[in-house]
Amino acid sequence: MADNLEQLSKRQLIALVRQLIGRVEAFERENAQLKKNSSTSSKPPSSDIVKPESKPAKGKGCKRKIGGQPGHPKHERTPFTPAQLDAAWDYTLEQCPDCGGGLKRARRKPRIIQQVELLDQPVRIEEHRAHAYWCPGCRKQHLAPLPEEVTQGGLVGPRLTALVAYLKGGCHASYSTIQAFLRDVLGLPMSSAQLVKLVRKTRRSLDGAYDQLLANLPDEAHLNIDETGHKQCGKKLWTWCFRAKLYTLFRIDPSRGSRVLIEVLGKAFAGVVGSDFFSAYRKYMGDFNVAVQFCLAHLIRDVKYLTTLDAATKKYGERLLGHLRGLFKVIHRHETMTAKRFQQALQQARKILVSAAKHPPWTPEAKNMADRFRKHGDAYFRFITTPGVEPTNNLAEQAIRFVVIDRKVTQGTRGSDGQRWCERIWTVMATCAQQDQSAFDFLHQSILAHFTGQPSPSLLVIPS
Repeated sequence: MADNLEQLSKRQLIALVRQLIGRVEAFERENAQLKKNSSTSSKPPSSDIVKPESKPAKGKGCKRKIGGQPGHPKHERTPFTPAQLDAAWDYTLEQCPDCGGGLKRARRKPRIIQQVELLDQPVRIEEHRAHAYWCPGCRKQHLAPLPEEVTQGGLVGPRLTALVAYLKGGCHASYSTIQAFLRDVLGLPMSSAQLVKLVRKTRRSLDGAYDQLLANLPDEAHLNIDETGHKQCGKKLWTWCFRAKLYTLFRIDPSRGSRVLIEVLGKAFAGVVGSDFFSAYRKYMGDFNVAVQFCLAHLIRDVKYLTTLDAATKKYGERLLGHLRGLFKVIHRHETMTAKRFQQALQQARKILVSAAKHPPWTPEAKNMADRFRKHGDAYFRFITTPGVEPTNNLAEQAIRFVVIDRKVTQGTRGSDGQRWCERIWTVMATCAQQDQSAFDFLHQSILAHFTGQPSPSLLVIPS
C-alpha cells in the first residue's frame, strides 16, 4: 500500500483523500442512524435496545430516600362522611385496665379507624317472574310485562355488565382473567361466550356518544393528534388519537396517511392541529391550508440527533439546541411575566432561533434542518400568536400511552367488532379521565339507557 502511494501524483492523492473522507462521513452518518434512540428521534422509549447511562447525581452522589421528602406537605385521604357509613361501632371501657378502678370520660377525641370491606356475597341474584293470565273474553293468554332492563340484560344486569366492560377495556383484562375474577371473588361462574355478549352490548350502547364526538371534531378550535400501530391478525393498522380540550377520541384505520384527517376533520378545518412532523400532517396542511403547530419536543430530539454527527453539524446542532432551551426557559417563566412581556420574550427567542437556523454547514442533515425552518418555521411558533395552542404534542402522546399498553397486553384485535369496541372503550376511558368523572358510572348509565331504549348519555361536556 505504501509503495503504491509513493507512485501517486499529488492530484491523485488529493482525490484519494477526498474519497476516503467521504467514506468516513458516510460511515459516521450510518452509525449515527443506528444509534438513534428516543432522545434523538421520534422513536418510542421501548425501542431503545440499550438505555443510555444515567448522569451521576449532583453533590455527594447519594440518592434521596424513598417516601415523602422533607418539607413536602402531608397528603391524607378525606374521611367518609356520616351519611356514607353503613355501620358504626363504639368501643368502651368499664374499668381501668391497669388497676381496675372506675373511669371518667376524657376530653380527648376517640381514636377512629374507618374501614372498607367487601360483602360476603357482593352480588345480588334476582328472579323476575312474568305471570301468565287467561282472558275468557278474547280467549288468549297474556304475560305480565317485564322491565326493559331485565329483558334486554338477560342473565347479567346493567351494573355487572358495566363491571365486565370496565375490566375488559379499562384494566386490559383477558376474558379468562375476567372469568377467574367473577368465579373467585364474586362466586359467579360465567362462560367466555357470555362475556363476549356483554362486551358487544356495551359497545352498542356507546355508539351514540362516540358518534357525537366524531361529528363534533371538525368544529374544535384546537386538536392534538397522534397515531400508533395496531395489530390485527397479522395486519398492521393504525390507531389515531384526536385530543380536544374536553374529550379524546380514538379511531382505528388501515391508513396512516392524510386521508384519515380528511375523513375525520374535512377539507375546511378551521382550527389548529398540534402534531409531530410526520408527512401526513404536512400534506394535510399544504393541500387544504390548515394551520398546524408542530411539536417543539420532537424538534428538540431531531436537533439532538445533529449533535451526534460530524464536527460541523454537531456545532450547528448545539447552537440550535441552546436557543431552543432558551425558548423553553421563557415558556416556563410564563407565570412570572405580564402577558405583554411574555409575548415579547417569546418573539425575541423565536427570532434568535430562526436566525441561527438559517446558516447551516454544508452537510445534508444540517441543510434539511435549515430547510425545515425555512418552509415550516411559522408552524413551529403558532402557539405564540394563537392563545390556547400548546407548543408540544404531549397531550396526545400522553393519551395514546393507554392504547400502547393495551396493545402490548392484549396483542390487538381479530376483526371489525374488536376495532369498534376498542375505539369506543378507549374514548370513554380517556375522556372520563380528562373530565374527572367515573368511567364505570358512565358505562353503567350508557348500558342502562341502551337496555331501556333511552338516548345514550353524552361525553360532550358543554362549559357553563
